[in-house]
Amino acid sequence: MKKQHCSVYPKLRNAGAKITKDMTFSELLDKIPESAEVLLEAGMHCFGCPMSQMESIEQGCQAHGFSEKEINELMKKLEALE
Repeated sequence: MKKQHCSVYPKLRNAGAKITKDMTFSELLDKIPESAEVLLEAGMHCFGCPMSQMESIEQGCQAHGFSEKEINELMKKLEALE
């Protein structure tokens, strides 16, 4: 059974665009709105931050003290949503 998801964001998936560390948080949230849940679980409240418009996923993670291993683990969780 497929998991149902309720989101305040409309589903705006960009076909063919891959999630990368270089994407801004706003690009990620536009592409996959349910990524907000994964970010919250990781302790990142990026969708409410003004930096989400300019900061890449990697930059935001580094600013929050994530190690390279933690960044890669977060990316795997985000990529699983594609």
